[in-house]
Amino acid sequence: MERKTIEKIEETKEHTLVIEGRNAVLEAFRSGRTIDKLFVLDGCQDGPVRTIVREAKKHGTILNFVGKERLSQLTQTGRHQGVIAYAAAYDYAEIDDMLKLAEKRGEDPFLIVLDGIEDPHNLGAIIRTANIAGAHGVIIPKRRAVGLTATVAKTSAGALNYTPVAKVTNLVKTMEELKEKGIWFVCADMDGQSMYDMNLTGPIGLVVGNEGDGVSRLVKENCDFVASIPMKGEITSLNASVAGGVLAYEIVRQRLAK
Repeated sequence: MERKTIEKIEETKEHTLVIEGRNAVLEAFRSGRTIDKLFVLDGCQDGPVRTIVREAKKHGTILNFVGKERLSQLTQTGRHQGVIAYAAAYDYAEIDDMLKLAEKRGEDPFLIVLDGIEDPHNLGAIIRTANIAGAHGVIIPKRRAVGLTATVAKTSAGALNYTPVAKVTNLVKTMEELKEKGIWFVCADMDGQSMYDMNLTGPIGLVVGNEGDGVSRLVKENCDFVASIPMKGEITSLNASVAGGVLAYEIVRQRLAK
C-alpha cells in the first residue's frame, strides 16, 4: 500500500486541513505544524498511537477518542490507520506578541476577545475588522470555537497575514492575567450601558460572544463593563461579526477624539 495513498492530506468540505495516517500525523506534530484537534480510534493502544497521543498532549491539542463510525465520517481516504488530525491553516501567535506590537506602535493595547465564535465566516470577518480598526490581536478559546481554518483565512481577506491570533485554554484566566498588565475589558451585551455613554479609551479588550448565546456568564462577570449597541428596529440582535465591528469602531472613534 503506497504511503501517499494512506497518508493523503486534503481539505474537507468545511475547509479544515485534514491529515490522515500515523506517519503523516506524527510528522506534522514533529515539524511544528499547529494541530487543533486529534481523533484517535478508541481502544487503540499500540506504540505508534501512544507516541502520537503523547505528542498531542505535549502540544495542548484537543484529543478525542472516538469509535470506528465517527472516524469513517471524518476520513477522506478511508485509510486513516486509526488517527485523523485537523491542522490549522495558519500558526497561532502568543499574546505577548500582541502587547509588543502595541508597544512598537506606541499605542495602548487594543485586543479583541472572542467567546466561542463557531462560524468560520464570522471569525474571518472579525479578524478583518480587527486589522482595519488597528487592533493588536485577536484571542480565541481552544474549545467550543472555530480555529484558523482555510475558510477563516479566506474570509479575512488577507488580514490573517498581519493580525496575530492567539488560542488560549481558559479565557477567564487569560483576562485576569491581562488585567494585571493594566488592560480592562468591555463585553457586548444588549443589557449593558449604551456604548455612546462609555469611556472606551485606554488599554482595552473588547469581548464578543457566541453567535447564539452571547458572552458566557463567567466571562461576562470578569468584564469590567458591559456595553450595548443602540437598536431602533424590530429585530433586537446583530450578527456577531457586525456587533464586534460596530463596537470596535466606537473604540476607534473615541481614540481619534482624544
